[in-house]
Amino acid sequence: MSLDSDVIVDRRRIRRKLTFWRIMAGLVTIAAIVTAGAIATTSGPAALAPSGSIARVNIEGLIRSDQKRVEALERLEKSSHAAVIVHINSPGGTTAGSEQLYDSLVRLKAKKPLVVVVEGLAASGGYISAMAADHIVARQSSLVGSIGVLFQYPNFTELMKTVGVKVEEVKSSPLKAAPNGFEPTSPEARAALDALVKDSYAWFRGLVRERRGMDEALLEKVADGRVFTGRQAVELKLVDQLGDEKAAVAWLVAEKKIKKDLPVRDYKLNPQLGDLTFLRTAASLAFDALGLSSIARQIEQAGVAQAVDQLALDGMLALWRPAASN
Repeated sequence: MSLDSDVIVDRRRIRRKLTFWRIMAGLVTIAAIVTAGAIATTSGPAALAPSGSIARVNIEGLIRSDQKRVEALERLEKSSHAAVIVHINSPGGTTAGSEQLYDSLVRLKAKKPLVVVVEGLAASGGYISAMAADHIVARQSSLVGSIGVLFQYPNFTELMKTVGVKVEEVKSSPLKAAPNGFEPTSPEARAALDALVKDSYAWFRGLVRERRGMDEALLEKVADGRVFTGRQAVELKLVDQLGDEKAAVAWLVAEKKIKKDLPVRDYKLNPQLGDLTFLRTAASLAFDALGLSSIARQIEQAGVAQAVDQLALDGMLALWRPAASN
């Protein structure tokens, strides 16, 4: 065998070894990233948050019962964040989901100073959630209020007559599964629903009276289901101050003695592995080091997966809908 042949064989052997160790290093790196992601997802963003910062929590869209959100807020209670700013942009949702979120924020407020900033909208269940804070900041053009409860259901009786379809049923009592949308709502069923709505409405009104310190005359003025601008809401004691996040931070500094110049950092209630930027960066650097630049670029460019919002809301609603009365 010539000298050149020996060199070629040695180079091939070294190249195979190098490829093997690159693959092993890549597998170890991926395992470390997945493990870190699992820890971050289990422990929540609080585990990653540096001490001496203010957590920013975003409540957006329709509010439903959500145990993961409850657990995330419980983790925030135990985190190193000095205070919490809750941004709300929500038309409300189910009364049960709104009550659950309110209770979670009240427990959080007992552990850390908390202030709410109303962005575009805090109506119905969104306003229930906002009242957990001792201080509510809203923009001048924000919409706030819609103090009321709604129970909606479609009725297909006339349509079914037109197409010649009839639903047969056997039930234990007249009010079981009433209303069902396939027959005219009986006076008894309507009265039962009315009692449910009035009871929840009384709870909502009582919460506003207690949390916002209103007398009965002012409560009657604001609790008719309408929404108010931020400017109107200040005069009506629905919110405390006009402004934005800077105003919220200033209040925390002045009233809760939070240190000046603390950074405000996002705290995600439902972190996904793809949402953790540091993991994407680590993965990118790891694949770059292995000579797999094309994969690294794909990781850098990967967008965060967005969850599809399910619009089916069951039960009684504390929800603002411009096209319908609340």
